[in-house]
Amino acid sequence: MRVYTHAACLDHDTGPGHAEHSGRLRAVLDALRASALSLDWQDAPQATREDLLRVHHAALIDRVLAGPTGDDIEWLDSDTALSPGSPEAALRAAGAAIAAVDWVLAGDDRRAFCAVRPPGHHAEPDMAMGFCLFDNIALAAAHALASGIERVAIADFDVHHGNGTQAIFEREPRVLFVDTHQSPLYPGTGDADETGVGNIANAPWPPLASAQAVRTLWEEVLIPRIDAFRPQLLLVSAGFDAHREDPLAQGLFETRDFAWITERLVEVAERHAGGRIVSTLEGGYALPALADSARAHVTALCGQRC
Repeated sequence: MRVYTHAACLDHDTGPGHAEHSGRLRAVLDALRASALSLDWQDAPQATREDLLRVHHAALIDRVLAGPTGDDIEWLDSDTALSPGSPEAALRAAGAAIAAVDWVLAGDDRRAFCAVRPPGHHAEPDMAMGFCLFDNIALAAAHALASGIERVAIADFDVHHGNGTQAIFEREPRVLFVDTHQSPLYPGTGDADETGVGNIANAPWPPLASAQAVRTLWEEVLIPRIDAFRPQLLLVSAGFDAHREDPLAQGLFETRDFAWITERLVEVAERHAGGRIVSTLEGGYALPALADSARAHVTALCGQRC
């Protein structure tokens, strides 16, 4: 199984005390490298402007790639930073997801994980927000469509709703977007009645909902939706901030719950997509829990193939 990452992703500086910092990615990389998994490590390429324009407006692309006007951090919103290292980091994070799609579609391997930052699922077509500059998973889906794939499913289990991914694809019937998330919580979107053109399935859960209650949402609501869609490729926004130790939400997940969701998604991919899955890192802000959960996720992705 391939893992895409790049040292430039560590250079996206969010300043002291920020929840989304480079230590997050280091924790994930250290956990994966210390595991017994057989992983094929690859440097992430940079996404091209053509890639980015499939999803984002030119004005946002230009703003992010220009970087800050000086050596200091600039703020695109109250919690989304732009530092001198951010443009390349954003291009590498997006490029990882795109390259991973090419890899799994080529048939040499059917699984890939993108250990990158900044995360992406809050970035809307014209706006960076919620720690996110470009929407990495949406760029992967758009690239897959441009490559001839007719049905792409995106599964998002981050504790925050993937508003950017939903906004990008809510009028695109070739993409199914399914999302479990805590509600109420940032960014305040993701109600069950937000259905797009029938291609959006949100399953919100209340603060302190049990892990079993969230598992039931996947078993009874979201997995059946993916099965009915019969995707040719499954993409995953893998956020680990529903863990009970995470400081930004009120989830009650344990590491094993992320493994369980991943196993169910692998089964869906085996049924409909020839096993093809690309996953990319989103949230997770308690470092030990993030490291353990990401390792469990990648282990489950490997299954019998790794």
